[in-house]
Amino acid sequence: MGALDFMKIASRNKRRTFLLVLSLVLILYFIGRFLDYTFSGGGFYTLLALAIALFQSLISYYVGDKIVLASVRAREPNLSDYEERQFVNVVQELSIAAGIPTPKCYIMDDPSPNAFATGRDPKHASVCATTGLLKLLNREELEGVIGHELSHIKNRDILTMTMVAVLVGAIVIIADLLRFQLYFGGARRRRDREGGGELIALLILFLIVIFASIIGRLMALAISRAREYMADAGSVAITRNPLALASALEKIANYSRPMQVSDAVSHLFISDPKKRGLSEKDSLWANLWSTHPPIRKRIAILKQMAGLSA
Repeated sequence: MGALDFMKIASRNKRRTFLLVLSLVLILYFIGRFLDYTFSGGGFYTLLALAIALFQSLISYYVGDKIVLASVRAREPNLSDYEERQFVNVVQELSIAAGIPTPKCYIMDDPSPNAFATGRDPKHASVCATTGLLKLLNREELEGVIGHELSHIKNRDILTMTMVAVLVGAIVIIADLLRFQLYFGGARRRRDREGGGELIALLILFLIVIFASIIGRLMALAISRAREYMADAGSVAITRNPLALASALEKIANYSRPMQVSDAVSHLFISDPKKRGLSEKDSLWANLWSTHPPIRKRIAILKQMAGLSA
């Protein structure tokens, strides 16, 4: 029953991810259209929104993984070190089990136990683990974590999150342009041409400025949380050992020191690197604003898959 429930969660999250990405595209389109209607009467802002999204997509697609790895000061593993060599061996072995090319391995010198995957597709992927993770986990637990990250790669989750980040970024940029137009009285020009209705137009624009980037951010967080559940299920499918990942997550959860990483990459890690209390709450507010689902809830589901009570 536990495995069945987990697969239902994965299926539901796939549908939710598609709808959320579609919603982001529509938000971006309608913001551009409304700007065109209010300020120019043509299609300039719609084309500008799409051009910004395209430019950001190309940058993220081709060099996004290198930017992420550089931002956390990742390095290549030292194969003379037992723990780092074991990490490379586990990645190689589980990549065969997952049926994907072996991703590049990187080490992040940080005592906090954590890991993440990056790259646009299985042929251009990397897995990075902290030194703290390698010291804290035994081999089976490490396999559970690596299985989680390889599942992200196999499902092309990184590409999905890149798309979402690009769309949210484009929405924020367009909202900033809108704010610029309001400041310099762009709406007044259209009012002078058509007369009337300017108050309503300004009110709508003001609401868009406030809510556009917020809505985009909430959608990005929702997709990030959904992908973590799916990757947990993928890890179990690869390793056939739900308790190994559950044990690893328990050790990670019990480590209280936060990591010094940018918010821009926080959603990539298997556990919230900031150790924010909000991530461990299972309330509506927490579900809206946290990058990860509650780790205790993930552990409980994994234990249910193994036939144990939470």
